[in-house]
Amino acid sequence: MAMITGGWQDALKDEFRKPYYARLYSFVRKEYHERVIYPPSEDIFNALHYTPVEKVKVLILGQDPYHEPGQAHGLCFSVPEDQKVLPPSLENIYKELHDDIGCPVPTSGNLRKWADQGVLLLNTLLTVRAHQAFSHRGMGWEQFTDAVIDVVNKQDRPIVCMLWGRPAQEKAARLDNPRFLILKAPHPSPLSAYRGFFGCRHFSKCNEFLVKNGEEPIDWRI
Repeated sequence: MAMITGGWQDALKDEFRKPYYARLYSFVRKEYHERVIYPPSEDIFNALHYTPVEKVKVLILGQDPYHEPGQAHGLCFSVPEDQKVLPPSLENIYKELHDDIGCPVPTSGNLRKWADQGVLLLNTLLTVRAHQAFSHRGMGWEQFTDAVIDVVNKQDRPIVCMLWGRPAQEKAARLDNPRFLILKAPHPSPLSAYRGFFGCRHFSKCNEFLVKNGEEPIDWRI
């Protein structure tokens, strides 16, 4: 697995010494050696690399990486620039973005621009076997990403947390910082988007909160 650097390395240093992380590290190394695993190993921690802890303004929680070829690159809901067919969940995110704040619907699915502005695009699981959703569940990633969420929760500044779907909303108990805005909606997948993700207006609510608290809003255009 790629090294974690910067503020996250210091903030998470105790995790790397715990027995579960040693087991997780061994498991992931073995999986990459024996199977097809996504994302590429050098991209596992991209969410942390692209959004330093001291820059986090928004947290968006996903579940596990895309499990089809060429899609996962370490940012939840995002795909690399060369992916011309967007995953359905991302298409629905773009539809809500357009309906909420009038952004033109992007043709690129790469959300790196959001990450660079302080949007932590974190999956609760950071690796997955090809074609097998949730195949790395229960191996230790949940404990590690809970630790990431706990680091975010300790930040003494306004942060917006967008929790889409039940697995993300189960993390709300960890996000009890009184300076935070917690936004909840159904998952943007085609199975649930029409149950309240569409019309949730999370993008405009996020920026209104940031501006009200003296922070620069996110430019959501891709």
